[in-house]
Amino acid sequence: MSAEDVKQYKQAYLLSLFTIFYNVIEGIVSMLLGYTDETLTLFGFGVDSFIEVASGIGIAVMILRIRLNPSSPKSNFEIKALKITGTSFYLLSIGLLAGFILNLINHHRPETTFWGIIVSLVSIAVMVWLMLAKKSIGKRLNSEPIIADANCTKVCVYMSLVLLLSSLVYQLTGFVYADLIGALGLIYFSVSEGKEAFEKVKGKACSCEVDCKTTK
Repeated sequence: MSAEDVKQYKQAYLLSLFTIFYNVIEGIVSMLLGYTDETLTLFGFGVDSFIEVASGIGIAVMILRIRLNPSSPKSNFEIKALKITGTSFYLLSIGLLAGFILNLINHHRPETTFWGIIVSLVSIAVMVWLMLAKKSIGKRLNSEPIIADANCTKVCVYMSLVLLLSSLVYQLTGFVYADLIGALGLIYFSVSEGKEAFEKVKGKACSCEVDCKTTK
C-alpha cells in the first residue's frame, strides 16, 4: 500500500469518526427538541441518528480492516453491527407507526416545527459534504465499500429532506397532518435501511441503492 493510500484511508477513518460524533449530538438535540415540541418526525429523526451511530462504528471497523487487508472478509464485529443496525431500524419503524396511529386518532398537533427546520438544514449541509468527501476518497482508493458508505449517507440526506419538508409545511400552513406524513416518510426509509443491513449480512448487497458492479 502506497503512502498516498495510507493517507486516504486515514482520512476515510476520520470521516467515519466525525459521522459517529455528529450523529450523537444530532440525536440528542433532535430527541430533546422533538419531545419538547411534541413533534413525532423530529423525535424519530433523533432516534435514527443514534442508529446511524451503531452503523458508523461498524463502518469505522470496516475501514480499519480494509486498510490492513483490502481483500479480507467481513469481521464478526461488522456482521453483528449490521444485525443490530437492521433490527434497530425495524424497531424504529414500528415505534413511528405506533406514534403515527396514536397521533392520528388523537388529532395531535405539534407545538411547533421550527426546530425541525433548523436541524434538517444543518443535517443536509453536513451529510451532503460527508457524502461527497467519502465518495471522493472511495474513488481515489478504488474502494467499493467506501463508495457504498458514501451512498448510504445519501439516505440520511433524504431523511433530512423529509424532516425539512414536513416541518416547513406545518410551520407555514399549520396543516395538521404534515408531521404525520413526515413520520411516514421516515418509516419508509427506516424499513429500507433495515432491509439493506440484513442483505449486507447475507452478502446479497454491497451498498445502499448501488449495484456492486456499478460503483465506479
